[in-house]
Amino acid sequence: MSTPATVRVQRPERTLLAPGLEVSRLVTGLWQVADMERDHGALNPQTSAGHLAAYADAGFTSFDMADHYGSAEVITGTLKSAGSHAVQAFTKWCPQPGVMTPEVVRAGIGRSLERLRTDRIDLLQLHWWTFDDPRYIDALEELARLKQQGLIAHIGLCNFDTAHMRLLLNLGVPVATNQVCLSLLDRRATQDMTELALAHQVKLLAYGVLAGGYLGERWLNAAEPAPATDWSKMKYRRFIQAIGGWPALQAVLQAAAAVAHKHGVSVSNVATRWVLEQPAVGAVIVGARLGENEHRADNLRVFDFALDDDDRAVLQAAFAHTQRLPGDCGDEYRRPPFLTASGDLSHHLDGIAPLWPTVPSPHSAQRRYVDSGSVWEPLAGYARAVRHGSRVLVSGTTATHGSGRLVGAGDAAVQATYILDKIAASLRALGSRLQDVVRTRVYLTDVNDWHAVSTVHGQYFGDIRPANTLLQVAALVGDGYKVEIEAEAEVAGG
Repeated sequence: MSTPATVRVQRPERTLLAPGLEVSRLVTGLWQVADMERDHGALNPQTSAGHLAAYADAGFTSFDMADHYGSAEVITGTLKSAGSHAVQAFTKWCPQPGVMTPEVVRAGIGRSLERLRTDRIDLLQLHWWTFDDPRYIDALEELARLKQQGLIAHIGLCNFDTAHMRLLLNLGVPVATNQVCLSLLDRRATQDMTELALAHQVKLLAYGVLAGGYLGERWLNAAEPAPATDWSKMKYRRFIQAIGGWPALQAVLQAAAAVAHKHGVSVSNVATRWVLEQPAVGAVIVGARLGENEHRADNLRVFDFALDDDDRAVLQAAFAHTQRLPGDCGDEYRRPPFLTASGDLSHHLDGIAPLWPTVPSPHSAQRRYVDSGSVWEPLAGYARAVRHGSRVLVSGTTATHGSGRLVGAGDAAVQATYILDKIAASLRALGSRLQDVVRTRVYLTDVNDWHAVSTVHGQYFGDIRPANTLLQVAALVGDGYKVEIEAEAEVAGG
């Protein structure tokens, strides 16, 4: 088979990621700065900024980092302050869930502004650890105010699933991007997430594109290696195991190698190109170990060719040899299986304080309850949830945020998402969890919403399978409320 003619490009393609934000379609990720500093201390910011300058000189002017990626923000700020390169800095704020007052949010963003040596962050992305604490809404609404004040140019999400991105869009949060894992091995973002992103003009920033380097020639037809020691490979080995193990990876690599041979490019080029051609993807993020492994010349070849229908068919056939990763984007940070560098995150999530405190009952040593702070609970004499022995009962719950604001106006699915998060928070405060739920009851004002709400219910309880009753009612208390849900749980060994 002849190799298609290619024209070597000199600089990466650029795209308008958001109004006024033109970026390289291949963004340089700085996650591995933290890994490089793990054993040897902070990198020299001047030397490392010189490495970033080499990327910018080659047209890779866009850099992605986070507040916890070691000194990545400091290094990028050192380059920006030199004034010799026009670069775009994307960073992330990853706070511990808790009270999100304006002061807390501004302090978090202020640290990044200081380290980046800038008066405006090009793209600020929020990562949130657990959705049963809904104060990510407060954080993002304060970020929107900082955007209006000019401290942030654009707001993005990081590892938000489809349901919660839909919730934020319903609230009017100006979401420009969502950074999600997407590769030949992880195709979760190619369905519902892509559909929602296209409908609302949200661009996906794809990371994990090369699966920590496992999507490359080095591993084609290679024996399965010993356990990895660097964070990136530790993480993506978990992905490989989840899709079917080393044989599943080999099936994908062999298909990518066939396509690569046809176009005269590398396996990594094919893996990256496939992600770039996904319709909602604005740019891909490829990690760099500054001063160590730099693949700028090879990465440029991603823009030399395009996949055709035959190429996509070859790759699609290989997907049949893999298992689809469970759940939605970002689930690996919030529920088993935890496909992260550190593996099981339950210790981290268990360390997050419950949303509401537990109150002992004055009438029974076996009874505890939680209040959400609603004015109606003391007025009507009920609790948000009660635990008596091993049994936990959660009152009828609506999508009310804070002091009385409805979340999900006009959208029953969004309301159901918020409600089930609120039920999860009630259970956690009482030492229970969604896996303990044995019955739910769903009340709808419009029976035509049954499918949308049932789909959300299935996303939370698909493998738990509690008994369930769905009812249409004439009305719920409060304007605009379309859904109310109650739950019962039984704590094993309680």
